[in-house]
Amino acid sequence: MAFATPDQYAEMLDRAKAGGFAYPAFNVSSSQTINAVLQGLQEAGSDGILQVTTGGADYFAGHTIKNRAVGALAMADYVKRVAQSYDITVAVHTDHCPKDALDSFLLPILAASEEQFQATGAPIFHSHMWDGSAVPLDENIEIAKGLLPRTKNIGSILEIEVGVVGGEEDGVAHEGSNDALYTTVADVAQAVEALGLGENGRYISALTFGNVHGVYKPGGVKLRPELLGEIQEGIAAQFGTGPKPLDLVFHGGSGSTDEEIATAVANGVIKMNIDTDTQYAFTRAVAGYMLSNYDGVLKVDGEVGNKKQYDPRAWGKVAETAMAARVVEATKQLGSAGKSQR
Repeated sequence: MAFATPDQYAEMLDRAKAGGFAYPAFNVSSSQTINAVLQGLQEAGSDGILQVTTGGADYFAGHTIKNRAVGALAMADYVKRVAQSYDITVAVHTDHCPKDALDSFLLPILAASEEQFQATGAPIFHSHMWDGSAVPLDENIEIAKGLLPRTKNIGSILEIEVGVVGGEEDGVAHEGSNDALYTTVADVAQAVEALGLGENGRYISALTFGNVHGVYKPGGVKLRPELLGEIQEGIAAQFGTGPKPLDLVFHGGSGSTDEEIATAVANGVIKMNIDTDTQYAFTRAVAGYMLSNYDGVLKVDGEVGNKKQYDPRAWGKVAETAMAARVVEATKQLGSAGKSQR
């Protein structure tokens, strides 16, 4: 079955950590981008994660309606159905839910998942992100503490963010001092004191080490992935655990070097979010197609154009294949290529 069970998703994350690799998590906003991700994962022989933000969910529901909870649930239903034809295992995740979107996004989706779990024994989404990076740390952790039992009870995993990822993602923007872009051991210790280390429910942590959402060239942002190792060591020493007690997520990775990615993965990153690069791959292919087939996609000088060229399926397949190629590249960077459990 290509759509992971809760146990299979947990096994995916465990395999990544034990094997020293990470899974790519791709933001999607349409059936075309879902198909592109599945195509790329299949070609790479990699399992993976498809995720949706509040803005992406708004778009799934219809850009004039913007019922984000409905859009997210439709996304999960679509992935579950079409993934059955692929020889890889995939999971679905709700991404970046800030405080002001809890009531319109995460909480109604979680309630629907609880209802489905009662009926079938499986949640709708495999994991959910609470993005408390814009509120004080105490409040961030308190909200996470309230969500964790609910995700635990349905076999889902909670993702939290401790620190601030700079830049902007789907309307969620963070500005501030450079110091705020680097999580400290004390910040994480406060979260662990409240949430535990898995005994109260599994969670994965997006710690910040200079990350910025959006577009930047290599060297344009000062990443310190070695900080993740220092935090892992600090938490292990403080709480008396084995090495790398935290399951980590890498946000804002566009433009990162292979070395930076490898260092982050070596320090416990098991999930890396990818959005900007795949957006560009998709749209660049559309632009190239339209420029190359100008006379066919437009009715120029009274001509009729070429229906086979302006058929959305024609340029859609080109865009999906280009985006799929970027998906394959990501799986190779993270080491998940060829490691599908199917």
